Order: sequence, then C-alpha cells, then structure tokens
Amino acid sequence: MAKIGYARVSTLKQDLNEQISELEKFGCKKIFSGKHSGKAEKNEEQLNELLNYIREGDTVVVTKLDRLGRSLSQCLKILDFLLENKIGFIALNQSIDTTKRKDPMAMAMIHLLGLFAELERNFIVERTQGGKLAKIESGDLKAIGGRPKKLSEKAEEKLAKDILKGLSINELAKKYEVSRATISRYKRKIK
Repeated sequence: MAKIGYARVSTLKQDLNEQISELEKFGCKKIFSGKHSGKAEKNEEQLNELLNYIREGDTVVVTKLDRLGRSLSQCLKILDFLLENKIGFIALNQSIDTTKRKDPMAMAMIHLLGLFAELERNFIVERTQGGKLAKIESGDLKAIGGRPKKLSEKAEEKLAKDILKGLSINELAKKYEVSRATISRYKRKIK
C-alpha cells in the first residue's frame, strides 16, 4: 500500500525539485523522476521503470496528469493498466483520485485533462512549425535555430582567400581559432 511518486520535466533546463518536494510532502516513499521530452517514446523508459516497480494496492502519485504523459493515448493506456492491476492514481493539483474507484467524476476528469494536455501539446507543435515555416518563407533562415556560425561573414571571406592561397588546415585552424573540422567544412564548400 505504498505511495509511489512520479515527477517529470520536459527539458533539461527545467527543475524537478518542486514536484519532488510536493510528492514527498504527500508521503511518497519512492519517487521516479526524469528530465526528458513529453513525447510518448521518450517518456517510455522512466514509465517502464515505474510500472515494473509498482504492485497491487500501491498508489501512483503525480503533481499533474500531464507529468504522467502528454499524449492522451499514453495517459489512458497507463491509467487502464493501473486500474486493471488494482493500483491507485492521484494527481495532486487536479484533485484526481482513482482510489475512490466508484467515483465516475474522477474518471471523467482524467479523460478530460488528458485530452486537454494532448491538445495543448499539439498547439505548441503547430505554433513551432508555423513559426519555422514563416521564417523560411521570409528568407530568414538564420532565425530557424541551430548552432551559430563560428565565423562572421568577413572572417569567412578572409578564410576563403587563405584557403585559396594554400595554407594548411592546421595553420587556418590556429589563425581563425576554430577546429580543424570547421576548416575542412569551409574548404569543401570552396572547392
């Protein structure tokens, strides 16, 4: 009859401490946690550890339903597994408690919150894709993302001249303070 906590954040920059603190205050003796994407396949490893650990009579506790999984199908699959195996589920901040198995409102709330979490994720993906498309259409390819260039345009022009002069990769890497691989890439572009 243990309370097993599950905490998750979507990016490495986010902090788990607040969730873990809430779960400990609620009485969770064991807490599984991870910093990774909310996408179903990325979330699977941590969830599998949790699902392999819990036993009949335990209760899985999260701060919010979307910490369990962001796709509706993932949340529902896990909740079905928990119910089938007589394992309770509590989402602290949303007053969801399936340990009261006869409460149809709690079950309806789970389905609704899972749906909204998935909808929110789809909106985020749509906005992100829309922003990238707008940047591509406007010709602002630099704004899409990725690692910034090592060299400015002026430095690239000077490098091109030095490459054509026949300076070695080692000499160029030292002169421009970049790696040999960076020089090799520029060299391939020029030839």
